[in-house]
Amino acid sequence: MIDQDKINTIKQRLSEVEAKLADPAIYTTPDSAKLVAEQRDLQTRLSLFEQLASTEKQLTDAQGMLNDPDMKDLAAEEIEKLEAQKAKLEAKVRVALIPTDPNDNKNAIIEIRAGAGGDESSIFAGDLARMYGRFCENHELKVQIMSDNPNPAGGYKEIILEITGPQAYGTLKFESGVHRVQRVPVTESAGRIHTSTATVAVLPEAEESDIDINPADVRTDVYRSSGHGGQSVNTTDSAVRLTHIPTGIVVTCQDEKSQLKNKLKAMSVLRSRLLALRAEEEAKKLGEARRGQIGTGDRSEKIRTYNYPQDRITDHRIGYTTHNMPKVMDGGLDDLLEHLRAASVQKSLEEQQND
Repeated sequence: MIDQDKINTIKQRLSEVEAKLADPAIYTTPDSAKLVAEQRDLQTRLSLFEQLASTEKQLTDAQGMLNDPDMKDLAAEEIEKLEAQKAKLEAKVRVALIPTDPNDNKNAIIEIRAGAGGDESSIFAGDLARMYGRFCENHELKVQIMSDNPNPAGGYKEIILEITGPQAYGTLKFESGVHRVQRVPVTESAGRIHTSTATVAVLPEAEESDIDINPADVRTDVYRSSGHGGQSVNTTDSAVRLTHIPTGIVVTCQDEKSQLKNKLKAMSVLRSRLLALRAEEEAKKLGEARRGQIGTGDRSEKIRTYNYPQDRITDHRIGYTTHNMPKVMDGGLDDLLEHLRAASVQKSLEEQQND
């Protein structure tokens, strides 16, 4: 049985979105693209409900014809076809009724950090950053480095990327966790296979309206940049460190020559981390057993393993294995992400049945 209350909720939300889009002034704001995308999604879901209602009416009419001797055979054939059509539509509607994550259409911030494994973990962190960058290029998502801390041996000790575009967070959110690599590092002279890790956290980029930060709660420190950045490096106090005193969260940024630009970038990351922290706290209040997005970086805490000698990539959350390492590391994540989305949908459907 389809939950009519959920359908009514979707109809109400569509009315609210269309009312906002009726105001020409909305198209001069950053919210317009998100509202148009939401309108399209809601209309698609309501279209499914209408198709199902139409199919159910046709089925009822056909069943009423079974008592007519002249129409009985034709009615039976039509009923068989309509019942199969109804079953397919009901399955689609159940998926359409799964509550959407309000953060899915937000931009994303990806934080990648070297974990266990010394220099090789930094090199692997750099490989992951390139993988996500190539994936975004292939899907018309824009990538900007917000902050980075390169390792002289290669790769990054830490790199933070901003991903902008439709469904940026919804597309990449399943990448959060510890990624493990097994291969012969370029720094290994004896040809031995090493195991290293890097941690990935994907956060929805918070807007100012999402998180209210009291300026008195943030300590700002400025210092001279130590990385790349042109002639201003080591000559001006352009690097910024923000410390959110209530939570202890620390964000640094030194990529820009301008202290103001670095502060704005750091504040954006801070808002996103606080939004993610609030989501975790709300989940705990609801009694959901959610683990944090990132663990300690230890080899045992893994969501995915990249085994180079065997050309095998395994996502341990869903028990799915794929191959063609060069393609995946060049941004070919579509297959993995599709299986993760499908598993998420299936889990939500099971939760619906248990409600």
